[in-house]
Amino acid sequence: MHQLASRRQFFTQGRNLLGSAALASLLGESLAEAAGGKGLGPQFTPRAKRVIYLHMVGGPSQMDLFDYKPVMQEWYDKELPESIRMGQRLTTMTSGQARFPVAPSKFQFSQAGECGLWMNTQLLPHLAKKADEICWIRTMHTEAINHEPAIAAMQTGNQVTGRPCLGSWASYGLGSDNENLPAFVVLIAIPSNREQEQAVSSRLWSAGYLPGEHAGVSFRSKGDPILYINNPPGVPDAIRKRSIDGLNQLNALGYASLRDPETETRIRQYEMAFRMQASVPELTDLSQESQQTFELYGEEARKPGTFANTVLMARRLAERGVRFIQVYHNNWDHHSNIANRMPSQCKDVDQPCAALLEDLKQRGMLDDTLIIWGGEFGRTIYTQGKLSRENYGRDHHPRCFSMWLAGGGTRGGQIYGETDDFSYNIVKDPVHIRDFHATILQLLGFDHERFTYRFQGLDQRLTGVLPARVIPELLS
Repeated sequence: MHQLASRRQFFTQGRNLLGSAALASLLGESLAEAAGGKGLGPQFTPRAKRVIYLHMVGGPSQMDLFDYKPVMQEWYDKELPESIRMGQRLTTMTSGQARFPVAPSKFQFSQAGECGLWMNTQLLPHLAKKADEICWIRTMHTEAINHEPAIAAMQTGNQVTGRPCLGSWASYGLGSDNENLPAFVVLIAIPSNREQEQAVSSRLWSAGYLPGEHAGVSFRSKGDPILYINNPPGVPDAIRKRSIDGLNQLNALGYASLRDPETETRIRQYEMAFRMQASVPELTDLSQESQQTFELYGEEARKPGTFANTVLMARRLAERGVRFIQVYHNNWDHHSNIANRMPSQCKDVDQPCAALLEDLKQRGMLDDTLIIWGGEFGRTIYTQGKLSRENYGRDHHPRCFSMWLAGGGTRGGQIYGETDDFSYNIVKDPVHIRDFHATILQLLGFDHERFTYRFQGLDQRLTGVLPARVIPELLS
């Protein structure tokens, strides 16, 4: 509000007028830049300068990936005990089932790395080699049991949409290191299996009540990376620039009379769009990458829209100063046919995720780049629908699920939290999504209780008003 105050408001305040005027004259352009959305700056020295968030849309099955439960082999097709379920609210997709038979994982597990994590090495052999560089969390939990509120909670800290997402908070706090690219970019990968995808829309990368410039900018995988980034046929750059300058002059007149912050945001976004006409083509030109890079990520990285291609693009964005890169990979909602869908999902992400860790490490960027991997909730140990030794499905499960972090000040090789033999309830070291968000902000240099934005008379924050804590065991 102080940055956007009108001239009349400034003079009527009356206090410290001469001091403020002198300070403004001394700071000159730096003061204008601070008001122009460069970010507030961290509250203390950050461990991570940027984030790459790999969200697996739908909710990966923790007991088929990272939460090994060998005892469940003895429970095949037996009823889930009520002492374990304890009257849990179920989705309408399984609440009408006559039985809740246990479905043990059909996949092969073995220990990975010196940390000894038991994980699905059958489907994730590349990631298994990076086990000691990854911080594993097995006790994430949330209250949301359906996709829309669950993904909203994971992204924004609240089940009700309309709040700023984690990427917008990072943009608001840190700004961008590259004036020719947004601080917050969104990439949507196309899964090789598209059997049961969930909706992914701009509500997930909204700036909410933060200034609109902190919303995510979505890059497309086909055609122009950003709509209208290129000039229309017959329109040279000079005319495009004159058009934008004219629009900005009109917007400046509107801002001078109404003082609407969104008008100022619109001015900045037009200017950013013009600068991106030069920066985006260079960014998306993968011909600059070496053959060794494509061997690292896999040949799928050459195909626009694949997860491998998207993750490679995320690395290119990160090294160009983009603060927060959000990647969505769909089709992890395994209500049925896990036998065929899980292998294809893991094949999509296994080599590229391991390659991203190695690539950033080789470039000296892993220590200050935080990588996040996970979904919005987990899956049930009981089957949804028909059960056989070779195939089954799983419903949504919010009580416990697995995620992992790497780089950016996290503790590699840490295995945090324990669940019961059914991977149904947490028995040690729970991590609520509020705790998760508080820890992420800590790594970025912010105290989640003091990192706020005044809105509707309240100091709003990502972690809300309920208790949240930083998990020190996750930090190096």
